[in-house]
Amino acid sequence: MTAQDLHAWLVGFDELFARVAGRFGRVEPRRRARGYLLGLLAPVERKNSWQLAEAAGDDGPEGMQRLLNFYTWDADAVRDDLRAYVVEQLGGPDGVLIVDETGFSKKGDQSAGVQRQYSGTAGRVENCQLGVFLAYVSAHGRALIDRELYLPKSWTSDPNRCARAGIPSAVEFATKPALARTMLARAFTAGVPARWVTADEAYRQDSKFRRMIEQHRLGYVVAVPRNQSVGLGQGGDIRADSLLADIPDQAWKRIPAGQGAKGPRWYDWAAGTLHWEAEPGFTRWVLLRRSLTDPNDVAFYLCYGPIDTSTDDLVRVAGTRWAIEECFASAKHETGLDHYQVRRYAAWYRHITLAMLAHAYLAVTAAHAPKARAAWSASHQQKSVVSWHI
Repeated sequence: MTAQDLHAWLVGFDELFARVAGRFGRVEPRRRARGYLLGLLAPVERKNSWQLAEAAGDDGPEGMQRLLNFYTWDADAVRDDLRAYVVEQLGGPDGVLIVDETGFSKKGDQSAGVQRQYSGTAGRVENCQLGVFLAYVSAHGRALIDRELYLPKSWTSDPNRCARAGIPSAVEFATKPALARTMLARAFTAGVPARWVTADEAYRQDSKFRRMIEQHRLGYVVAVPRNQSVGLGQGGDIRADSLLADIPDQAWKRIPAGQGAKGPRWYDWAAGTLHWEAEPGFTRWVLLRRSLTDPNDVAFYLCYGPIDTSTDDLVRVAGTRWAIEECFASAKHETGLDHYQVRRYAAWYRHITLAMLAHAYLAVTAAHAPKARAAWSASHQQKSVVSWHI
């Protein structure tokens, strides 16, 4: 990086920090917050309070720990500033909102929300916290814009345990789909420019989740298991995988689902219109994705959107779900999303929000570089009871 590049990078950082500086009230927490963010963006091996303090030239971690645990500032207000920044810099009418969760491995039982539970990140049951996140993706870039910590019933049913972790007494148990609805509601209220929502199987059973999206006249592509009951209007219900035998060969289309580490992710896709009630101008589909190497490896999606939506459009939205996985990977690797060593509820939100803000700055910086824009464009080029699209 040349001196000119470094100067431009710092100017951009200072412009971003100026957006949130007022959230920290007094000079000392503001100074600590700036140092914390710079540390998250620096090539520091473990981005915890000790190493961030060292990067800032402090004698010990106390200042950084006070930022997370004791100073008065509103992490939700900073989250709102982060969302506005991402929309301003990366927003577009083609936007997609993506819901997913990620796990944070932990030792002991004191960290807010920790218990032995399934972590998709680890691919097994382990002692961890789970965070539910909302990402925004457009033709201009991608970034995380919201977050909620999942609190299992083992926590919310134990007021004393919650009190020790600083969890407010007003916080009640909420399922992960309910947390997703909360974040989507904030995005809708803020006017985030999006046409679609996508999510994995964890959110498919919550009819409130899908209905909320429909009420806001957005489309969705939600992954479902093969035994998912698919509504056929007056034709009754049928398992998703029972549709496979009736799909004509010519209904399958070979389409890339975006760009992977080794090039385009190619699959065979079939989309069928479901003949049951939808809002005027909208319709419903079932979408199937088949592996090129194993014809028995089939994934299923329930979809809803404008009636003129093409199979290619549905595939594009389905493919964008991987973007949040890429956000998780880069935010953990580059801005220390999972490097925290805090136990208290508010401190989790504070670290996670600052790590997301740092990650958004990297996303915006990369999106504004011509080479990054070219790479993004290259990776995103791309109707019986069920009428298969042929």
